[in-house]
Amino acid sequence: MEHSKIKLGTLDRIILAIGYFLLGLFVIAIIIPLAYVVTASFMDPNVLNNQGISLRISDWTLEAYKRVMEDSMIWRGFANSFFYSITSTALSVFITLLAAYPMSKKELVGRKFFNTIFIITMFFGGGLIPTFILMNQLRLVNTIWAIIIPGSFNVWNMILARTYYQSISKELWEASQIDGANEIQYFFHILMPLCKPIIAVITLWGFVGMWNSYFDALIYLNDATLQPLQLVLRSILVQNTPQSGMIADIQSTAELAKMAELLKYSTIVVSSLPLLVMYPFFQKYFDKGVMVGSVKG
Repeated sequence: MEHSKIKLGTLDRIILAIGYFLLGLFVIAIIIPLAYVVTASFMDPNVLNNQGISLRISDWTLEAYKRVMEDSMIWRGFANSFFYSITSTALSVFITLLAAYPMSKKELVGRKFFNTIFIITMFFGGGLIPTFILMNQLRLVNTIWAIIIPGSFNVWNMILARTYYQSISKELWEASQIDGANEIQYFFHILMPLCKPIIAVITLWGFVGMWNSYFDALIYLNDATLQPLQLVLRSILVQNTPQSGMIADIQSTAELAKMAELLKYSTIVVSSLPLLVMYPFFQKYFDKGVMVGSVKG
């Protein structure tokens, strides 16, 4: 059976055209800088500084990537970032899902009170100095726990998970009770398999947020061996000072500046690869999970 095409009015077509135009501009605004960074990371620093981007293969080089891969701080930063991101995300997802479950129960005593407390924390915080004093008193400064523990619970993710729980039919809980299942068995064996979309969403958000984070590490970590990749990247991007192992054979200040500029682009590409590889595995769940609560039915 053929479906008839929807006829759009003149105003609808104009609005649709404007939407496509704005979307196209948005895509271009993302693609052009990305293409520039990737291309610049392969270019000879002399050509890049004197002529700009060149598409001639003779002007390209893998020297920047070679120096990045040979630097021990980059690899240590990679290992630290993976550890912080995976550990923090796993802990955050576990705590968030557990906290959201009782909050999804309308019969929970004090539910409105706890909701209010959670929401207040989304708008107000203790501030940097009081938080640092607290972390110092807990002896967490300059330890991995200073990075992992503070971000182990996210109120917004809890609200999303709570809303997703509420969208699941209550008949499942009633049927599990008839079969003799308790709350814990229902949660882990029945509810969790149905929550893959929302788990994928909060996992992706948590991993990306921790992977891109550097401020907490900048404040709480003094030991260079504990620094994540983004803090190593920051020293190159902001301070314009590559690690000594990456520039040991460069003598002149001019060549040092050129190589530092080139290393910026290659380091950006290297640090972004895990996120680009990770996203396709979560994409099939992401669209469904992110639309949680958009339709009531």
